[in-house]
Amino acid sequence: MPKPLAFKGDKKPPHKKRKRATSPSSSSKPLAPQQPEISPDDDAWLSALSPSDISGPILLVLPTTPPTSLSTDALGAVFAQKIENLVEGLPDSAEPHDVRQIWVATRVVGSEGKFTFKGSAGRYLGCDRYGVLGARGEAVSPEEVEGGMFGVKTMRGTFLSCVDGEDGAAPVVRGDAEVEGEGTGMRVRMQARFKVTHQVEKAEKLYAKISRKELEAEVGRTLEDDEVRKLKRARREGNYHEVMLDVKVKGKHDKFA
Repeated sequence: MPKPLAFKGDKKPPHKKRKRATSPSSSSKPLAPQQPEISPDDDAWLSALSPSDISGPILLVLPTTPPTSLSTDALGAVFAQKIENLVEGLPDSAEPHDVRQIWVATRVVGSEGKFTFKGSAGRYLGCDRYGVLGARGEAVSPEEVEGGMFGVKTMRGTFLSCVDGEDGAAPVVRGDAEVEGEGTGMRVRMQARFKVTHQVEKAEKLYAKISRKELEAEVGRTLEDDEVRKLKRARREGNYHEVMLDVKVKGKHDKFA
């Protein structure tokens, strides 16, 4: 079961400590690998840097001053909504505070850089021939929009755009911009646990962490300080197995010297 979507300010549930399995009495057997723990950083919101990053719940930050989000209500109306969760007004720090701001991005099968966006009411974001946006479609149709790195383009070939309203009026969002411009560039904010590159980096960091005890258990003997440093560095740099083999061979030579 996936974790529920988290908002800034939500209380974190207390972490339950897991009991570690007792290691075998024989030091020749390696310890069980560490299980990755759920990190609170997984609920942080990051900016998508490329279309390959986009997945799951997202926040579409519009190019307005102050920053607003593309939002939809239960009736399918699409509008620009002020973002309350910002650090010093920076759009790159935006986080949602209202479920109406959330869209679920799904990649179009067999395409590259094309997505559908489903609103909180379960309807898809679309754009009609006149550039009017709505989120009323129950299934994907030619009116749905697809996402890219710098803009959101409709299936009709036009871009979603947003401009500040005049005399303090609400920003106006449309879907009939012929070319990409100042009003079409958007930021895609998403939770870290859905960002593929973040998860890969996290897995690599977790793999790189290994204790002296675990190293000695795998080698089968007590290690010198320089051997521990050498193995840990190899773990980070990706040549761990080769260096581990060298250390094991050296140990055998020392034993029969």
